[in-house]
Amino acid sequence: MNSFIRSDQFNFIKNQTVHLINGHSTVNDTGVIQALKSISEEKVFNKFEGLTGPQADLVKKVTIIEDQADAVLVLSQLKHYVIPFPEIPEEKLKKLFPQEKKFKVPLLRNVDRRELSYLGWNDPAAHRKFIVFLEGSGLKGITGDFIKSLSKGICSICNEYEKVGMFTTTIKESEHHTVKRGNYICQDSMTCNQKITSLQPLHEFLERLEVQGEN
Repeated sequence: MNSFIRSDQFNFIKNQTVHLINGHSTVNDTGVIQALKSISEEKVFNKFEGLTGPQADLVKKVTIIEDQADAVLVLSQLKHYVIPFPEIPEEKLKKLFPQEKKFKVPLLRNVDRRELSYLGWNDPAAHRKFIVFLEGSGLKGITGDFIKSLSKGICSICNEYEKVGMFTTTIKESEHHTVKRGNYICQDSMTCNQKITSLQPLHEFLERLEVQGEN
């Protein structure tokens, strides 16, 4: 069976396992437990479209989870079918940011690409953040100024309460006019990726910056 689970879908499933474990540890009523399983199953399946029979059977295993040991087993099985973010050669990565004269390639050797909905990293010395994302079959790079906030806030990409910073980029509205647009996003892109349970906020973030992918 080929990989068919996106990283954000896998993160959503992980969140549901927490609800199931908590339910089994705090509720004794079998009817309530069965209802909890049904709700979790429905929520998980609503994240997918067009699953084959074997794929559906695999995803449905989430409903058997009762404790942490079950969760580790099921999640390890599911992770084998998570679609990894594309591996990007250094030269191709540089071409995504042609305006960056002092481009620093991130260290990606130890990054599990199955945990990425997008690729992001900081250049602290230049106060810049780089983001690479997928749209269709293409890759697009966007960079902007990044100033860390002293307080936590809601990230525009993962929608979680985290350590954030203001990401600001310049948009060319016409030949002679530009405007700056910004949003608060996670300081640590890896932490952000691990909390993404839907791609919609990421798409909305990119749309606000008027960024479109190229095939």
